[in-house]
Amino acid sequence: MDLKAGLTLGVVVVGLAVALVVIQTADQPVKDADSAQVQADPAATRPVASAKGVDTAVDTGAAPAAAAITDPKSKFIHYRIGQRNVKSIYADADNVVWVGTSGGVVRYDLSTDDYTHYDLRSGLLANGVFHVSRTRQGIAVGTYGGGLAILNEQTDEWKIYNVPEGLGDAFVYDLIEVANGDIWIATWTGVNRVIGGQLDDPDAWEVYTVANTATGVANQGLPNDWIYGLHEGRNNDVWMATEGGLAHFNYADASWQHWTHKDGLGIEYAQVKDSNPFQRDPADYSSHHARQKIEQGLTGVNSAYNPNYVVAITVDDLGRVWVGTWGAGLSRYDGKEWVTFTTAEGLPANHVFMAEYDQQGLWIGTSHGMSLLDADGRVVRTFTTEDGLYANSVFSMARDQSGAFWVGSFGGIARIAELH
Repeated sequence: MDLKAGLTLGVVVVGLAVALVVIQTADQPVKDADSAQVQADPAATRPVASAKGVDTAVDTGAAPAAAAITDPKSKFIHYRIGQRNVKSIYADADNVVWVGTSGGVVRYDLSTDDYTHYDLRSGLLANGVFHVSRTRQGIAVGTYGGGLAILNEQTDEWKIYNVPEGLGDAFVYDLIEVANGDIWIATWTGVNRVIGGQLDDPDAWEVYTVANTATGVANQGLPNDWIYGLHEGRNNDVWMATEGGLAHFNYADASWQHWTHKDGLGIEYAQVKDSNPFQRDPADYSSHHARQKIEQGLTGVNSAYNPNYVVAITVDDLGRVWVGTWGAGLSRYDGKEWVTFTTAEGLPANHVFMAEYDQQGLWIGTSHGMSLLDADGRVVRTFTTEDGLYANSVFSMARDQSGAFWVGSFGGIARIAELH
């Protein structure tokens, strides 16, 4: 069956594993472990201990294990979700973790080992989930084609905000609520600012695009309408990852600025093309990427590489902006100068999908593992499947109240008790 569970701290955790199996079934979610497993596959499973965790092995006719098993050697739990991505993980209060997948979003309560799976049948307008976070209005879910959904946790009902409400586009990649209460929403047709977070006030919605932020002055305005990530800066300003570079909004004077490869973002193609594992040219099967190559001066590129394509963004304690690019490495901007790090400096890969900063340093997820970097950009250590990751392509990460890491990949999630 398509379920893979392990152990951490000596306890089997089956609830989320069952929920993620249910994501792939056509029936309504069920909370009974046996029936959920039978829906996914008639072959039941039982945990089998390994050196690092507990994996599952097919054992036709055996009942699925649901009792606690003690194994002090176990360090991680794996949850398999099939041919799907885990693009967002949010560690909430009260030992609750939200997991956004391309098959819906799961609320998992670690204290009770209980879960709720939300998808089209629950009120979402799309199952593909790119973003999960908490706002003052409730849990916010950004979907692939279904707009922004806000969960009323008292009624367990979703309220949808889409293009008619003022959303720039139905594809929502990211959302942040900044210190002054504004909500910013990243879409594929510009970025929304909802003044004061008043989602139900039509007059509070603003949308910014290349067209309405351009001034005619170089490096001002948005560089591209496809917005992939958002992060609040130290001065309550807003940084944006776009498909055409890094953008910045300054609240002090309502000004826009942007930076591209010409300004120092990303490494040169010649320095990474021979080590690029993704040699298939996206322009061969996507008219969008073909047009993008012409617009951004990348006609000489014949593999998955775009230094302007910023897919990950975070800001450290010094106010420096770190951005992950599509095949051009990890770049850092300190307000004056750009520095780019690649496999030549020790990164596991040059495609950087995730960037998160915490008390330990900078965590990046790449196409070949997850790394911890120090303040100078030096790789402290890289973690792969050998260390408990579900897969080496890492798209998301969060840490729960116990300090455990939740790492999202293609095909599954790993919960790892400790990473040093």
